[in-house]
Amino acid sequence: MARRKVLVVDDSTTVAKVLSKILDESGRYEVVATATDGLLAMQKYQELSPDIVCMDVVMPNVDGLQALEQILKKWSDAKVVMITSVGGVAEVVDRCLKAGAKNVISKPFDEKRVLAILDGL
Repeated sequence: MARRKVLVVDDSTTVAKVLSKILDESGRYEVVATATDGLLAMQKYQELSPDIVCMDVVMPNVDGLQALEQILKKWSDAKVVMITSVGGVAEVVDRCLKAGAKNVISKPFDEKRVLAILDGL
């Protein structure tokens, strides 16, 4: 079975590397690109048409929620999973899901949970 293409979007290169490693080592996903803000995420989505986007909520320039809304406006079938740190999770999760995210992954990452969420898409 072909590996699913993933775009990882986070302004922290460390976070992006950790998530990319989890996905690549699973053998089920291929990280086709990373981006550091929502504007770059939209450009990379248009360029690469990934199967899944894993995108941080809080980023400079264009934040994750704004990018989520723009991506879904243009590509309604996009599968976007938001990434958030632990603080204020319930409110953030609710906002992300209402905006159209498929799910929300909390930092620090739990490898099994990350893969279970993406496998379910």
